[in-house]
Amino acid sequence: MKKSFTLLELVLIISLLGFLYTAFIPKTKISNIDELANRLVLYLKQTRYQSMINDKFDNNNNLWHKKRWTLKFFRCRESVGGIYYSIYSDKNNSGHPSIEDSLKDSLTLKNIYSTNHCKENIKNSKYVLITQNFNIKSVNVSCNETSSLGQLSFASDGKIYSKLSNISNDSNSYEIMNNCKIELVDNLDQKRTINLESKTGYIYKE
Repeated sequence: MKKSFTLLELVLIISLLGFLYTAFIPKTKISNIDELANRLVLYLKQTRYQSMINDKFDNNNNLWHKKRWTLKFFRCRESVGGIYYSIYSDKNNSGHPSIEDSLKDSLTLKNIYSTNHCKENIKNSKYVLITQNFNIKSVNVSCNETSSLGQLSFASDGKIYSKLSNISNDSNSYEIMNNCKIELVDNLDQKRTINLESKTGYIYKE
């Protein structure tokens, strides 16, 4: 009479239990607003890291600080409606970033970018069209000092800026001295908040 399992039998039993668990345990579906907030946290961390390895300082350009890596929220054109954002380094100081200026998602290699036409395409990350794809109706940036919905720019020393000065050699203005919050509100009035700590640069979702 056999008194113990063989190794093969144990492996088969463990595999069967794993199959039963994945097949019959209900999956928890993440909400649209949580999916977006989680990706925004990743993108903000990627932008901060990119700024630290890609210093924009240039002795020959008095407005070099305008090229800092930036996440900025925009409104889609009126005929479309909604909100989107892009992450970019404005290489030509034009104020109108192009797809060539944008950061690529390190996971998908898609551009974190859109124009105000807000049309989804295979080159750009779906996460930038936050109204169209995630039902976000408003974005509130607590440290916003712009006339737009808000932006966050990162320096190579880890400091965060709420705006980039148009004045020559004025690279230190608009540094965030207190923690900044990005509040996302969807069509169901659900809210999610992303925090950016001014001193440590720590970024997290509440």
